[in-house]
Amino acid sequence: MDTVTERVRVAVIIGSTREGRFGPRVAEWFAAHARRRPELDIDLVDLAETGLPEALTDPYADTGAPPPGPVGALAPRLAAADAFVVVTPEYNRSIPAPLKTAIDWFYREWQAKPVAVVAYGRDSGGALAAAHLRQVFAEVHAVTVPDAVLLPRYWELFAPDGSWPKPTADREAALKTTLDQLIWWAHALREARTARPYTG
Repeated sequence: MDTVTERVRVAVIIGSTREGRFGPRVAEWFAAHARRRPELDIDLVDLAETGLPEALTDPYADTGAPPPGPVGALAPRLAAADAFVVVTPEYNRSIPAPLKTAIDWFYREWQAKPVAVVAYGRDSGGALAAAHLRQVFAEVHAVTVPDAVLLPRYWELFAPDGSWPKPTADREAALKTTLDQLIWWAHALREARTARPYTG
């Protein structure tokens, strides 16, 4: 087995840019678990640091102008990824506006690639945000994996230093299952794209 080509590049995207956000803690916690899998290469993408413009340009307008600088800078990182993990809070039963804008800035970078969701919120654990993300990613021809990692009442789960105080069997199982599914789909879709480029 070629260990170089078999590695899976995963972009872990921090979806909240709000002041005082909890997203980086959740993303680092998830990334730490993901890095234990020897076949994964993790690229942590913080939308608060990308500087993506809030106002979108018309992707169908043939102006010949290059995309805005921050869009052009992020595009290669997304294009290089075999899979994505989106870490999102649940705001008003949905996802943060900057996350939706980030998805809308790109199209081919998402296509025919798998997406896993790590969501956090109040009692729902971010389930409504995760459901909304499934609809959005379906529209850009990405494949969301069946399972997700949901963190209800997340502020009670993390220690003040951001560490996970008490791993539970349920959450460890959710992490493992979600990563297993993501890796399977990443390999399957990469092989499919190589054999027959996606043109949807």
